[in-house]
Amino acid sequence: MSKPVVLEQARKNGVGVGAFNVILLEHAEAIVAGAQAAGLPVILQISENCVSYHGALEPILAGTLAVARRAGVDAVVHLDHAESEDLVREAVELGVHSVMFDASHDDYDVNVRRTAAMAQFCHAAGVHIEAELGEVGGKDGVHAPGARTDPADAVSFVAATGVDSLAVAVGSSHAMTERTAQLDLDLIADLAKAVPVPLVLHGSSGVSDDQLAGAVRAGLVKVNISTHLNGLFTRAIRQRLEADEKLVDPRKYIAPGREAVAHEVERLLKLLAGR
Repeated sequence: MSKPVVLEQARKNGVGVGAFNVILLEHAEAIVAGAQAAGLPVILQISENCVSYHGALEPILAGTLAVARRAGVDAVVHLDHAESEDLVREAVELGVHSVMFDASHDDYDVNVRRTAAMAQFCHAAGVHIEAELGEVGGKDGVHAPGARTDPADAVSFVAATGVDSLAVAVGSSHAMTERTAQLDLDLIADLAKAVPVPLVLHGSSGVSDDQLAGAVRAGLVKVNISTHLNGLFTRAIRQRLEADEKLVDPRKYIAPGREAVAHEVERLLKLLAGR
Protein backbone atom coordinates (compact mmCIF):
# COMPACT_ATOMS: atom_id res chain seq x y z
CA MET A 1 0.00 0.00 0.00
CA SER A 2 1.47 3.38 -0.94
CA LYS A 3 1.87 5.79 1.94
CA PRO A 4 -0.67 8.48 0.92
CA VAL A 5 -3.59 6.02 0.60
CA VAL A 6 -3.41 4.59 4.14
CA LEU A 7 -6.06 6.98 5.44
CA GLU A 8 -8.37 6.51 2.47
CA GLN A 9 -8.23 2.73 2.93
CA ALA A 10 -8.97 3.08 6.64
CA ARG A 11 -11.89 5.40 5.87
CA LYS A 12 -13.27 2.89 3.40
CA ASN A 13 -13.00 0.12 5.99
CA GLY A 14 -14.51 2.22 8.80
CA VAL A 15 -11.48 1.95 11.07
CA GLY A 16 -9.04 4.39 12.65
CA VAL A 17 -5.29 4.80 12.26
CA GLY A 18 -3.08 5.88 15.14
CA ALA A 19 -0.66 8.77 14.62
CA PHE A 20 2.00 9.05 17.32
CA ASN A 21 4.63 11.75 17.81
CA VAL A 22 8.35 11.13 17.55
CA ILE A 23 10.51 13.19 19.90
CA LEU A 24 13.57 10.98 20.19
CA LEU A 25 14.64 8.16 17.89
CA GLU A 26 13.53 5.76 20.62
CA HIS A 27 9.97 6.98 20.08
CA ALA A 28 10.15 6.00 16.41
CA GLU A 29 11.50 2.58 17.35
CA ALA A 30 8.77 2.11 19.96
CA ILE A 31 5.97 3.18 17.62
CA VAL A 32 7.08 0.78 14.90
CA ALA A 33 7.54 -2.05 17.40
CA GLY A 34 4.00 -1.51 18.66
CA ALA A 35 2.60 -1.41 15.13
CA GLN A 36 4.42 -4.61 14.20
CA ALA A 37 3.07 -6.36 17.29
CA ALA A 38 -0.44 -5.22 16.34
CA GLY A 39 0.05 -6.03 12.67
CA LEU A 40 -1.48 -2.68 11.73
CA PRO A 41 -0.46 0.47 9.82
CA VAL A 42 0.83 3.41 11.81
CA ILE A 43 1.76 7.07 11.35
CA LEU A 44 4.94 8.50 12.88
CA GLN A 45 4.69 12.26 13.36
CA ILE A 46 7.44 14.86 13.63
CA SER A 47 6.14 18.22 14.77
CA GLU A 48 7.56 21.67 14.17
CA ASN A 49 8.24 21.80 17.92
CA CYS A 50 10.27 18.60 17.64
CA VAL A 51 12.30 20.13 14.82
CA SER A 52 13.00 23.16 17.00
CA TYR A 53 14.13 20.91 19.85
CA HIS A 54 16.62 19.07 17.64
CA GLY A 55 17.74 22.24 15.91
CA ALA A 56 17.11 20.88 12.42
CA LEU A 57 14.68 18.65 10.55
CA GLU A 58 17.01 16.43 8.56
CA PRO A 59 18.62 14.30 11.32
CA ILE A 60 15.43 13.30 13.13
CA LEU A 61 13.49 12.88 9.86
CA ALA A 62 16.24 10.75 8.30
CA GLY A 63 16.34 8.49 11.34
CA THR A 64 12.56 8.18 11.47
CA LEU A 65 12.34 7.38 7.76
CA ALA A 66 15.00 4.69 8.23
CA VAL A 67 13.04 3.11 11.09
CA ALA A 68 9.84 3.25 9.01
CA ARG A 69 11.52 1.61 6.01
CA ARG A 70 12.51 -1.37 8.15
CA ALA A 71 9.01 -1.83 9.56
CA GLY A 72 7.10 -4.99 8.81
CA VAL A 73 3.90 -2.95 8.47
CA ASP A 74 2.98 0.18 6.54
CA ALA A 75 4.59 3.07 8.44
CA VAL A 76 3.86 6.60 7.27
CA VAL A 77 6.20 9.45 8.30
CA HIS A 78 4.29 12.70 8.72
CA LEU A 79 5.29 16.32 9.37
CA ASP A 80 2.85 17.59 12.01
CA HIS A 81 1.61 21.14 12.72
CA ALA A 82 3.99 22.88 10.32
CA GLU A 83 3.23 26.59 10.17
CA SER A 84 6.22 27.34 7.95
CA GLU A 85 5.99 26.85 4.20
CA ASP A 86 9.78 26.51 4.08
CA LEU A 87 9.66 23.63 6.57
CA VAL A 88 7.04 21.86 4.46
CA ARG A 89 9.17 22.27 1.35
CA GLU A 90 12.25 20.96 3.15
CA ALA A 91 10.35 17.95 4.50
CA VAL A 92 9.01 17.07 1.05
CA GLU A 93 12.48 17.37 -0.46
CA LEU A 94 13.84 15.06 2.26
CA GLY A 95 11.25 12.37 1.50
CA VAL A 96 8.46 12.79 4.06
CA HIS A 97 5.30 10.87 3.14
CA SER A 98 2.71 13.40 4.30
CA VAL A 99 2.48 16.81 5.96
CA MET A 100 0.05 18.81 8.05
CA PHE A 101 0.19 22.47 7.08
CA ASP A 102 -1.36 24.51 9.86
CA ALA A 103 -2.62 27.96 8.90
CA SER A 104 -5.65 27.67 11.20
CA HIS A 105 -4.56 30.72 13.19
CA ASP A 106 -4.98 32.88 10.06
CA ASP A 107 -8.21 34.44 8.84
CA TYR A 108 -10.27 32.00 6.79
CA ASP A 109 -9.38 33.51 3.40
CA VAL A 110 -5.67 33.56 4.24
CA ASN A 111 -5.85 30.00 5.52
CA VAL A 112 -7.45 28.91 2.25
CA ARG A 113 -4.92 30.74 0.09
CA ARG A 114 -1.84 29.47 1.94
CA THR A 115 -3.17 25.93 2.28
CA ALA A 116 -4.15 25.68 -1.39
CA ALA A 117 -0.66 26.74 -2.43
CA MET A 118 0.89 24.12 -0.15
CA ALA A 119 -1.52 21.46 -1.42
CA GLN A 120 -0.48 22.18 -5.01
CA PHE A 121 3.18 21.89 -4.05
CA CYS A 122 2.71 18.66 -2.08
CA HIS A 123 0.57 16.98 -4.71
CA ALA A 124 3.16 17.69 -7.38
CA ALA A 125 5.56 15.63 -5.25
CA GLY A 126 3.05 12.87 -4.50
CA VAL A 127 2.78 13.89 -0.85
CA HIS A 128 -0.46 13.78 1.16
CA ILE A 129 -1.45 17.04 2.87
CA GLU A 130 -3.60 17.59 5.97
CA ALA A 131 -4.94 20.96 7.13
CA GLU A 132 -6.98 22.26 10.05
CA LEU A 133 -10.24 24.15 10.23
CA GLY A 134 -11.82 25.10 13.53
CA GLU A 135 -8.93 25.49 15.91
CA VAL A 136 -8.17 22.72 18.40
CA GLY A 137 -7.54 23.89 21.95
CA GLY A 138 -4.38 23.81 23.99
CA LYS A 139 -1.75 25.09 21.57
CA ASP A 140 0.15 27.95 23.22
CA GLY A 141 -3.04 29.75 24.23
CA VAL A 142 -3.93 30.49 20.59
CA HIS A 143 -6.76 28.01 20.11
CA ALA A 144 -10.11 28.30 21.86
CA PRO A 145 -10.93 25.06 23.73
CA GLY A 146 -14.62 25.37 22.88
CA ALA A 147 -14.07 25.74 19.13
CA ARG A 148 -16.12 23.55 16.80
CA THR A 149 -15.84 22.96 13.07
CA ASP A 150 -18.94 23.75 11.05
CA PRO A 151 -19.68 21.01 8.46
CA ALA A 152 -20.60 23.48 5.71
CA ASP A 153 -17.38 25.41 6.29
CA ALA A 154 -15.42 22.14 6.22
CA VAL A 155 -16.90 21.14 2.85
CA SER A 156 -16.11 24.56 1.37
CA PHE A 157 -12.59 24.53 2.80
CA VAL A 158 -11.72 21.11 1.37
CA ALA A 159 -13.10 22.08 -2.04
CA ALA A 160 -11.18 25.37 -2.06
CA THR A 161 -7.85 23.95 -0.91
CA GLY A 162 -7.74 20.43 -2.31
CA VAL A 163 -6.38 18.92 0.92
CA ASP A 164 -6.36 15.15 1.40
CA SER A 165 -7.47 15.09 5.05
CA LEU A 166 -8.90 17.57 7.51
CA ALA A 167 -8.28 18.09 11.22
CA VAL A 168 -11.50 19.18 12.89
CA ALA A 169 -12.40 20.70 16.26
CA VAL A 170 -14.92 18.44 17.99
CA GLY A 171 -14.09 18.75 21.70
CA SER A 172 -10.50 17.61 22.16
CA SER A 173 -7.58 19.75 23.30
CA HIS A 174 -3.81 19.43 22.98
CA ALA A 175 -1.48 18.55 25.86
CA MET A 176 -4.13 17.12 28.20
CA THR A 177 -2.68 14.88 30.92
CA GLU A 178 -6.04 13.45 32.01
CA ARG A 179 -8.38 11.57 29.65
CA THR A 180 -11.50 13.59 30.44
CA ALA A 181 -12.35 15.29 27.13
CA GLN A 182 -15.91 14.84 25.87
CA LEU A 183 -16.17 14.64 22.10
CA ASP A 184 -19.18 15.81 20.13
CA LEU A 185 -19.96 12.49 18.45
CA ASP A 186 -23.01 13.87 16.65
CA LEU A 187 -20.88 16.60 15.09
CA ILE A 188 -18.28 14.02 14.05
CA ALA A 189 -20.99 12.00 12.31
CA ASP A 190 -22.29 15.10 10.54
CA LEU A 191 -18.77 16.03 9.41
CA ALA A 192 -18.03 12.50 8.21
CA LYS A 193 -21.19 12.49 6.09
CA ALA A 194 -20.47 15.89 4.58
CA VAL A 195 -16.69 15.98 4.09
CA PRO A 196 -15.25 13.85 1.26
CA VAL A 197 -11.81 13.31 2.85
CA PRO A 198 -10.65 11.50 6.03
CA LEU A 199 -11.17 13.40 9.28
CA VAL A 200 -8.37 13.86 11.82
CA LEU A 201 -8.62 14.19 15.61
CA HIS A 202 -5.87 16.22 17.24
CA GLY A 203 -5.38 16.35 21.00
CA SER A 204 -6.45 12.73 21.50
CA SER A 205 -4.32 12.14 24.62
CA GLY A 206 -7.16 13.62 26.67
CA VAL A 207 -9.78 11.28 25.18
CA SER A 208 -10.82 8.01 26.86
CA ASP A 209 -10.82 4.64 25.14
CA ASP A 210 -14.61 4.62 24.92
CA GLN A 211 -14.68 8.09 23.38
CA LEU A 212 -11.93 7.19 20.90
CA ALA A 213 -13.79 4.09 19.79
CA GLY A 214 -17.00 6.08 19.51
CA ALA A 215 -15.26 8.77 17.46
CA VAL A 216 -13.97 6.18 14.98
CA ARG A 217 -17.43 4.62 14.71
CA ALA A 218 -18.80 8.11 14.04
CA GLY A 219 -16.35 8.62 11.19
CA LEU A 220 -12.98 9.88 12.45
CA VAL A 221 -10.02 8.20 10.74
CA LYS A 222 -6.64 9.59 11.90
CA VAL A 223 -6.16 9.89 15.65
CA ASN A 224 -3.17 11.89 16.95
CA ILE A 225 -1.75 10.88 20.34
CA SER A 226 1.41 12.31 21.92
CA THR A 227 1.18 13.56 25.52
CA HIS A 228 -0.33 10.28 26.76
CA LEU A 229 2.64 8.30 25.42
CA ASN A 230 5.12 10.86 26.72
CA GLY A 231 3.69 10.36 30.19
CA LEU A 232 4.19 6.59 29.98
CA PHE A 233 7.70 7.03 28.59
CA THR A 234 8.70 9.42 31.38
CA ARG A 235 7.15 7.40 34.20
CA ALA A 236 8.91 4.22 33.09
CA ILE A 237 12.25 5.99 32.99
CA ARG A 238 11.66 7.62 36.37
CA GLN A 239 10.79 4.27 37.94
CA ARG A 240 13.94 2.66 36.54
CA LEU A 241 16.16 5.45 37.82
CA GLU A 242 14.53 5.39 41.25
CA ALA A 243 15.10 1.63 41.43
CA ASP A 244 18.84 2.00 40.85
CA GLU A 245 20.43 5.34 41.66
CA LYS A 246 23.82 4.11 40.39
CA LEU A 247 22.65 3.81 36.77
CA VAL A 248 24.67 5.93 34.34
CA ASP A 249 24.12 4.13 31.01
CA PRO A 250 21.15 5.83 29.27
CA ARG A 251 20.32 2.62 27.42
CA LYS A 252 19.45 0.91 30.67
CA TYR A 253 16.84 3.48 31.72
CA ILE A 254 15.55 4.68 28.35
CA ALA A 255 14.79 1.14 27.18
CA PRO A 256 11.94 0.69 29.69
CA GLY A 257 10.39 3.92 28.39
CA ARG A 258 10.63 2.66 24.84
CA GLU A 259 9.04 -0.65 25.84
CA ALA A 260 6.17 1.08 27.65
CA VAL A 261 5.39 3.18 24.57
CA ALA A 262 5.53 0.13 22.28
CA HIS A 263 3.00 -1.77 24.38
CA GLU A 264 0.60 1.18 24.49
CA VAL A 265 0.91 1.83 20.75
CA GLU A 266 -0.01 -1.80 20.11
CA ARG A 267 -3.04 -1.51 22.39
CA LEU A 268 -4.23 1.78 20.94
CA LEU A 269 -3.86 0.64 17.34
CA LYS A 270 -5.99 -2.41 18.06
CA LEU A 271 -8.57 -0.22 19.80
CA LEU A 272 -8.80 2.13 16.82
CA ALA A 273 -9.04 -0.80 14.42
CA GLY A 274 -11.93 -2.28 16.40
CA ARG A 275 -10.02 -5.37 17.52
